[in-house]
Amino acid sequence: MKIAVKNLDNKDVGEITLDESIFGVEVRQDILHRMVNYQLAKRRAGTHKAQGRAEVTGTGAKPWKQKGTGRARAGDLKRPQDRGGGVVFGPHVRSHAFDLPKKIRKLALKIALSAKAAEGKIIILDDAKAKEHKTKPMAKALEKLGLNSALIVGGKEIDVNFARATANIPCIDVLTSQGANVYDILRRDTLVLTKEAVNDLTEKLKSA
Repeated sequence: MKIAVKNLDNKDVGEITLDESIFGVEVRQDILHRMVNYQLAKRRAGTHKAQGRAEVTGTGAKPWKQKGTGRARAGDLKRPQDRGGGVVFGPHVRSHAFDLPKKIRKLALKIALSAKAAEGKIIILDDAKAKEHKTKPMAKALEKLGLNSALIVGGKEIDVNFARATANIPCIDVLTSQGANVYDILRRDTLVLTKEAVNDLTEKLKSA
């Protein structure tokens, strides 16, 4: 699969061949769904917490005598039915993460890349570097490329000026090739890869 390579001025500066085993895989929505759920579950903080009967503040003294009052017997006032008492089966601090096989995770990344390629929503950049860190010229350059919702994946390191210039542009995300993931690819309309990113991703996924 051949695709043109562009620069930030939206001019063709060459051509690159995308590996069919990475960018031409059959698109499976079920795998993408599993992967997105996996990523979102893993990033949940899980810090919600309610106090149980043993944790709420209060005296452990018996509030009234066992018999003779006409009231139900009580050992303390920290019971769930008492005001300010503990919560029964309330949420507690835990991890929401679950396991997903490594092969499935790699396949999901291939499918996400292939889905963008099939839709014609992949742009290959010669390089993601900027001469200055200002946002205005970068916004104009991305507008020339027709990008208003995009994930830009650079090489192993992102150029500092490029990162700063794109930081305040809405709906434009920048990641290293190591940080490329299914959720961020799917949440933006267009996927922009540098030539270095293509090589890194191909090398990473070739063995999957």
